Amino acid sequence: MNITLKLFASLTDYLPPESQYTNIVALDIAPETTIGQLVEQYRLPPKQVHLVLVNGSYIAPEQRTIKTLAEGDVLAIWPPIAGG
Repeated sequence: MNITLKLFASLTDYLPPESQYTNIVALDIAPETTIGQLVEQYRLPPKQVHLVLVNGSYIAPEQRTIKTLAEGDVLAIWPPIAGG
């Protein structure tokens, strides 16, 4: 099953080197893979997984361990960002 993973800001460091410039990587994952499983697979620090969207829809923290991904999904993850 194919999905697209997008990591932003400091999280791009966790992508393969060839994907860090574009912040996007195409993945072939097992059916029924959850967001939480992908976060663990890429060793993203849990405190840095702040804003999570699937196909542009917000996924609340308590849903991330049970929300499975489907063919063609786009998973986008941002760390906490401060600004002013």
